Amino acid sequence: MSTNKISRVGIIGLGAIGKRVLNALQTQHLPLASYAAIDHAPHTDDFVKEHKLELFTEAQQLIDWKPDLVIECAGHGAVVHAVPVFLSAGIDVVIASIGALADKSLAADLEQAAESGGARLILVSGAIGGLDAMRSARAAGLDEVLYVGRKPPQAWAGTPAEEEFDLDQIKVPTTIFRGTAAQASIRFPKNANVTAAVALSGVGFDDTQVELIADPTVGKNVHEVNAKGAFGELSIRLINNPLPDNVKTSWLAALSIEEAVSKQLLTTVF
Repeated sequence: MSTNKISRVGIIGLGAIGKRVLNALQTQHLPLASYAAIDHAPHTDDFVKEHKLELFTEAQQLIDWKPDLVIECAGHGAVVHAVPVFLSAGIDVVIASIGALADKSLAADLEQAAESGGARLILVSGAIGGLDAMRSARAAGLDEVLYVGRKPPQAWAGTPAEEEFDLDQIKVPTTIFRGTAAQASIRFPKNANVTAAVALSGVGFDDTQVELIADPTVGKNVHEVNAKGAFGELSIRLINNPLPDNVKTSWLAALSIEEAVSKQLLTTVF
């Protein structure tokens, strides 16, 4: 067994997920590594000192710091503006905001940047799991894939649903969107990462069907995936708890990033 050497880790974004990932890496997976981050929000000297963190505001500063791996936790804008820069510089990047890949032009740019820099773009499954089974089934052919996302009505505040529905008055499960994953990723970008994970594991953004539901009977976010094909039928259902320090963020989304990084640490050679 050989161990991939990762001694310097960069993180883009120190919001709820970024801080959670930083803490997990420092206490569990890579306690001896050095850490740096790009973030524009103010952080206390105590926080920076506690985590022995180099703090930057520009991508080039982090590149000059020479990280072995960069983890994106900052949203779609970072995937557009920062991730290609690191890939072109030959630095592997783990991205959490995979919903950005619904933009085919951006996906092509990222692929080209990774190829030119000899780097890898590492995707995470986010708040949905079990997709390895669907990726396996894809080899035999998938006829249809449906993703259904259920959230309490108020969880859809700040989305187009708020313009079309009186969320306070929804008393029964109500479909607020039905269409393709490509359409859903544009109209509901806050839900795009789960949608993208399903689309990329199955039949793509244009052929994956999506239904989003404001459901007053649930107290947490519920993700359901149903697929049919030559292999048979597949059903996945997850009920996600939020991060303790941010109820708007799925705990599993942060854990999926930690798992993606841990996979980079050990390579078994037979």
